[in-house]
Amino acid sequence: MKFQCSSCGLRMNSGHFKQAGQVNPRLTSICDLCIQRGENPEDFANETVSVFAQCLLYSFIGKSGEDVANAFLVAAKEARKRYEAFIQDYDGNSLARQQLARQDFNQAVIDSEKGQIDFVPQLDLTFAENLQKLGLKVDFKLNEVDYIDRERIRVKYNYRCQYCGRRGRSVDHKNPVSLSRNNDLDNLILSCSECNRIKSNMPYELFVELNKQIPQANRKLVRYENALATLKGEFEQRRRALAAQMHLKGVVTDPELNQLRRQNKKLQDAIDSLTSDYNALRNVREQHFMTGWRLSQISKREDIV
Repeated sequence: MKFQCSSCGLRMNSGHFKQAGQVNPRLTSICDLCIQRGENPEDFANETVSVFAQCLLYSFIGKSGEDVANAFLVAAKEARKRYEAFIQDYDGNSLARQQLARQDFNQAVIDSEKGQIDFVPQLDLTFAENLQKLGLKVDFKLNEVDYIDRERIRVKYNYRCQYCGRRGRSVDHKNPVSLSRNNDLDNLILSCSECNRIKSNMPYELFVELNKQIPQANRKLVRYENALATLKGEFEQRRRALAAQMHLKGVVTDPELNQLRRQNKKLQDAIDSLTSDYNALRNVREQHFMTGWRLSQISKREDIV
């Protein structure tokens, strides 16, 4: 949900218009950046925000009545798009929010809008590059586990993923380094590449809780992995045996070689079928985690509701 600020004209997440109230929250006619700039929301009307406040039984801080077509503080439409994209990048980046206070971020945007910083965020630059141009610092490279420590973790857990039980080599931070900045050994655990990718920045406690709900699926993943490894090893041996027979006989085809090919084809079909079932289970398992993570995020999201 996005509202347009009646002062600067930027469209941004509704959380920028929400303030804490004594009983219920309050919605303002202008965004938090403009309030930090010194603008008074009571000087501006914002019919859309007012209607939402009324429906949600929130207080509304602003002029009553219809919006007045005033010139926006950020007059150029292209400039508004750039600021909107930049603010959205910050709102959606937990690493930036952890290291950079919203008030400091807002002030840099305000200084840019006023021309006190001679730079407007660019759409063709990365979020990190735009931050740097505005004089803001965020360390996006916090994962500093060296090779020796990684090998220690792999040996400690016998090269087994501690989430699903499959073979693994990915050294994972229990509490995401983007949140904890903790590279100590007690914050490290071994996972397979798939679990590491799925977990990403998910809190460790939530991932473990969701993982405990599917023990049978995890055990089946291990059985699939072991079975496929055995079958693929057998297929590779047969493929080499066929190549050796072709070399010894000096021919490409004869009844014996064709029989070997048919046997290999049947084995490959079985491997493909088993792989399909394995991938289907992996996809369902990933959706289980993604749904749980999404629900957790929605419940904690700062929105108008």
